[in-house]
Amino acid sequence: MHYPSDPSDAVRDLTDAVYEGLDLGREIGAVLDQRLGETVLIDDATGLQGVAICHIGAGSEAGSGRCHVKFAAVRPGRGAARSFGRLIDACHDLAATEGATLLSTGVNFAREKAYTALRRRGFRSQIQGVTMHRPNEPAYDRSTSYVLDDWR
Repeated sequence: MHYPSDPSDAVRDLTDAVYEGLDLGREIGAVLDQRLGETVLIDDATGLQGVAICHIGAGSEAGSGRCHVKFAAVRPGRGAARSFGRLIDACHDLAATEGATLLSTGVNFAREKAYTALRRRGFRSQIQGVTMHRPNEPAYDRSTSYVLDDWR
């Protein structure tokens, strides 16, 4: 599938399916404008299935020789686990292409399936934190959510 030079509508549709009102447009624009990294998109015959915003290398939040997935999500539903695997593979490929020797990300342990998938792929926990929401609702911190975000 080919996207226009600005795939923001497809990304917004995907993130809205993850959590109503979630919009990555400003973050994607900042990464592009400031040349901090890349946005990874994966799709299938039905459309956009995953997005990852990656910072890469010196001058970015990742740091020299590293690629950090600031935020990633896949479309909820039957194919989410497969799409998540494809998205992580695409992030690994991006890191390798850019010369990064380490790929890092953050995940809430409440997103059990995402956390387990990362562990199976060799990711290790380095820090642990606590989230607080106001109002106290799970947002996209559910066991079935394949969402990654910045925990540093």
